[in-house]
Amino acid sequence: MTQLLYAIPGSSLAQPPAPSSVASAAAPATQPGAARTVGEVLRESQVEAVLAELDADLVGLVPVKQRIRDIAALLVIDRLRLAHGLQPAAGKAAPSLHMCFTGNPGTGKTTVAMRMAQILHRLGYVRKGHLVAVTRDDLVGQYIGHTAPKTKEVLKKAMGGVLFVDEAYYLYRPENERDYGQEAIEILLQVMENQRDDLVVILAGYKDRMDTFFQSNPGMSSRIAHHIDFPDYAPAELATIAERMLHSMNYGFGPGAREAFDDYLSRRIRQPHFANARSVRNALDRARLRQASRLFADRDRELTAEDLSTIAPQDILASRVFTTTAAPAAPAAPAAAG
Repeated sequence: MTQLLYAIPGSSLAQPPAPSSVASAAAPATQPGAARTVGEVLRESQVEAVLAELDADLVGLVPVKQRIRDIAALLVIDRLRLAHGLQPAAGKAAPSLHMCFTGNPGTGKTTVAMRMAQILHRLGYVRKGHLVAVTRDDLVGQYIGHTAPKTKEVLKKAMGGVLFVDEAYYLYRPENERDYGQEAIEILLQVMENQRDDLVVILAGYKDRMDTFFQSNPGMSSRIAHHIDFPDYAPAELATIAERMLHSMNYGFGPGAREAFDDYLSRRIRQPHFANARSVRNALDRARLRQASRLFADRDRELTAEDLSTIAPQDILASRVFTTTAAPAAPAAPAAAG
């Protein structure tokens, strides 16, 4: 299902806000020629606030944060170049800002894309601060004549902002000669080339599958200017993410629970289909269910605020992860890669 998202301050890396719960908070785009120093561009655009939020809100992802800063620096300098009349030569198209985010599920690709949409808008590279997130099903039809209108409708919604195509490699299915994904790719290619000043496309997915996709679609590869790889989280980073998630819901680990969760993570990471922050969120949801069942069973006890907000060790240790032998690492199953 097509998702219309907005880049807003304070969104969590591990759990992007639901589309229905957010509103656009992007600042007005900076007008070319209005500033003459880096500091002036940063003050007028308020881009530095977005970069500060990346550092404050996102656990880990050091190389990703640095690449985002590098891209922001390039855009700021380009603003200053325009102020000095250093536009591209006549007839030359504006530089491409299309990107590819690669990595395993739950590493924050969708959330970082939202931040990038905000940066692009604040610096005047897109007219709006919105991001439209789609998958193959939103672009590719099931019969002749169905794909073009579907793809064009999505592009219409995304114009002036950022189009985020998750699991983009599924657009290309060479094993099925009746597949219509190639038609969607050709439409995307045309828009990415001819309307690059009104739309930025971010393709996302597993790195190995995206590499294969680009090898099969050299036209798409040539239009991607920035490739950013999202690393898996270290166990300590996942534990920090868990604590932040619990805090946002007014929960916390009780005595011994953090150690139990560390043990859970060490076992879960070795099992198939581990999805980084997404798996952490799912584990905490199950722990909350067990806590609720534990408290519900003691019907005559007066529950305190501490009782209601504390995750105990038994709420974690009851997971089946502790009762099954950890399987060897295996490739993750197809899943949304945000």
